[in-house]
Amino acid sequence: MTADLSQLVKAYDVRGVVPDQWDETLAELFGAAFVQVTGADAIVTGHDMRPSSPGLSRAFARGAAARGVDVTEIGLCSTDQLYYASGAFGLAGAMFTASHNPAQYNGIKMCRAGAAPVGQDTGLSEIRELVESWIDSGAPTSDATPGTITQRDTLEDYSAHLRGLVDLTSIRPLKVVVDAGNGMGGHTVPTVFAGLPLALVPMYFELDGTFPNHEANPLDPANIVDLQKRVREEDADLGIAFDGDADRCFVVDERGEPVSPSAITALVAARELARNGGKGTVIHNLITSWSVPEVVRENGGTPVRTRVGHSFIKAEMATSGAIFGGEHSAHYYFKDFWNADTGMLAALHVLAALGGQEGTLSALVAQYDRYAGSGEINSTVDDQAGRLAAIKAAYEGREDITLDELDGLTVTATDWWFNVRPSNTEPLLRLNAEARDEPTMVKVRDEALAIIRG
Repeated sequence: MTADLSQLVKAYDVRGVVPDQWDETLAELFGAAFVQVTGADAIVTGHDMRPSSPGLSRAFARGAAARGVDVTEIGLCSTDQLYYASGAFGLAGAMFTASHNPAQYNGIKMCRAGAAPVGQDTGLSEIRELVESWIDSGAPTSDATPGTITQRDTLEDYSAHLRGLVDLTSIRPLKVVVDAGNGMGGHTVPTVFAGLPLALVPMYFELDGTFPNHEANPLDPANIVDLQKRVREEDADLGIAFDGDADRCFVVDERGEPVSPSAITALVAARELARNGGKGTVIHNLITSWSVPEVVRENGGTPVRTRVGHSFIKAEMATSGAIFGGEHSAHYYFKDFWNADTGMLAALHVLAALGGQEGTLSALVAQYDRYAGSGEINSTVDDQAGRLAAIKAAYEGREDITLDELDGLTVTATDWWFNVRPSNTEPLLRLNAEARDEPTMVKVRDEALAIIRG
């Protein structure tokens, strides 16, 4: 096939439509290129429930084995289960998933040993260059003895590791509705939750990569409507939704109301700081709520602000020795999980916090949800740089307003802030605004949007 790798290789992973943009032949080349760039002599692979995933994963393994590398296949797994295997076994890894994308997509998330990310600046661009050079002729023949391909089940070990990090044995009984969205949460949740004092109400646990019920993207409000309704019907204590590869979790309270990922970040940060004697660094990206650094400081920790994106969070986690990190997108990173993101561990923290006291989840998270936020608002624009310049000109020089360009443009006043970031892949500007009260947030949001949409 003729492949356009500029459309396939993204900032952090490989992702595209199968078979239009890539197929098993290309996956085999990626396997060979991955081991050449990383220098790994053994790797681990896993895949989600998409129809194309087993074939793509096995083709990647063949490409790697042909270069003399031993491959451990852990089969069906969540992305954080693959990170567990990479960390526990000390192996470079590749996860075949397109996360929350529609069924026709698939992709590869790659990491070095210890779940260290492989992105554009850490090997992915070199992998792309090799694959491009081999598309017409194929990967060069290796003199190495072909490696082995063996299978290993890691679900029980992964579950035991997570449960060793959060003690749920003494919590009060809780009723929890979990919407797996026909994704990998349906595979991992029953084992992770087994034996805990939880009455589990499963929704869409059947593994089905065609996503017959709704897209497995819980950040889209349309995709949690079923969960919200079921929580109210069941009179449950809370609801949890996972995305397709189950590395992100989204929480709704006992009323069926969404809990902001910033509030979850603050809650987990407080727990991790308590577990570390009230000391430690916590990473948050620049569009998480003001409440996150406030809670971190109140609990003795040091907040560190970063750009948006898991490669920046993971890099800062590693250099600062941070104990925890959180993003607005419901990605949660843990030092005790090789600095990798795991929605399941964040979910266990929420269950432990709720079950360790008698109040409701809405009452518990109220202390962490202090401001009015807009959520992310996307606007299609013809000239990203021009619109950003117009916003900068409108606010520059105003009294009591500061501007910074760590990631896009952040405008901060005493009672509000907003950030505007360009998309790397689409002609969009993304706005996030927050204020101390709803009327102020609406005013700030609408002023910014008027400039963005010109």
